[in-house]
Amino acid sequence: MYWLILVISGLFEAVWATALGMSSGLTKLVPTIIFFTALVISMGGLAYSMKEIPTGTAYAVWVGIGASLTVIYSIATGQEAFSALKVFFIVGLIGCVIGLKAVSH
Repeated sequence: MYWLILVISGLFEAVWATALGMSSGLTKLVPTIIFFTALVISMGGLAYSMKEIPTGTAYAVWVGIGASLTVIYSIATGQEAFSALKVFFIVGLIGCVIGLKAVSH
């Protein structure tokens, strides 16, 4: 259950990061509301998952999921240029997240 909450929290990290970028410095109402809502959900889930998952592992997994999805979304929507090296490093980051889960107790 803690791992599922952590993964969902990582998804919401990507949401708040994307919304923050779209908010123009928190001046656009809808992206700002999405940012704060997703931020609370994401941080709350991270905090909850840390009841069972060690802090370093939980944080690394949370950031890895959020960062990977944020870059993938940016590439998919054309906000960021595609490159084979970006894909390579995103795959590596996802592999590291999976590795942390695999060696976690």
